Parts: sequence; C-alpha cells; structure tokens
Amino acid sequence: MTVRCCYRMAWLALLLIWLPAAGYGQLTTKKALTLEAAKKIAAAAEAEARKNNWNVVIAIVDDGGNLVYLQKMDGTQIASIEVAQFKARGAIGFKRPTKEFEDRLAKGNTAVLKVPWIAPVEGGLPLINGGEFIGAIGVSGVTSQQDGIIAAAGAAAAVAMK
Repeated sequence: MTVRCCYRMAWLALLLIWLPAAGYGQLTTKKALTLEAAKKIAAAAEAEARKNNWNVVIAIVDDGGNLVYLQKMDGTQIASIEVAQFKARGAIGFKRPTKEFEDRLAKGNTAVLKVPWIAPVEGGLPLINGGEFIGAIGVSGVTSQQDGIIAAAGAAAAVAMK
C-alpha cells in the first residue's frame, strides 16, 4: 500500500465516522409562551368569566409548569390561587385536560390521588399552538364545570395566536 492510499483510507474512515454523528448536535426550534401571550390568553378567559359574572383565579404556566401569569379577580377566594396553579401544572404535566382525572376519580380510581401533579378537578387545560404544547391554563373559583368553560375560552385564544 502506498502512503497516498493510506491517507485516502484514513480520510474515508473519518468521513464515515463523522457523517452519522453530524446530526446529533442539532437543536430544535420550539414555540415558547411569552408573558404577552399569557396575558392575552388570560384576558380571553376573564372575558368568559365576566360574561357569566363568575369571579375566578386564572393561572398560566409554561411548558415546564412554571408560573408565567396569575390573575385573581376581585371577590375570589384566596384558596383558588393555589388550586388554579395546581390545575394548570396538572394539565401540562400530563398534556391533557384535568377533567380526565376527575372522571377517573369519579369512576373509583382513587390511585390518581397518589400521583404527583395530577389535579383530579376540571378547570385545567393544556395550551396548544401549531400542534405544540406551549403551556397550560388553570382556573378556579366557581364550580369545576364552570372553571372548565372559562379555561376553554383561554385555550381557544392560544390556538388562534400566531
């Protein structure tokens, strides 16, 4: 074998090793919930609550369950501050409405009470935009069904955002 041939084989070996690894360091682009977007989502939810004369707390969390925005309407009980956040975290943590867990509990599945982040009460919905989970909304202050109606108004606003 000539030296020139050895160099070519070495380069070929390096190329074959490098090519499969070339795609591994790639970063993806994802949508992120901004404070401005969270305020618009909360405003849509608040409009639904005001239309029905319901006083609630509205919590918006990002895709990691971190609080981005919280709004307490006048006259809402203070315990709803924690409950709204709990519902929002449960909705994004499991990427599904908290109503699903309320239904499971109603059917006797008490194991849901032992799982962290599960909020077995309606009123928490994931926020989806462009097919991506960007966060969640949690609402507390009236009945769980009414909380769900308000949360749905906020979630619809998230879907409509560009």
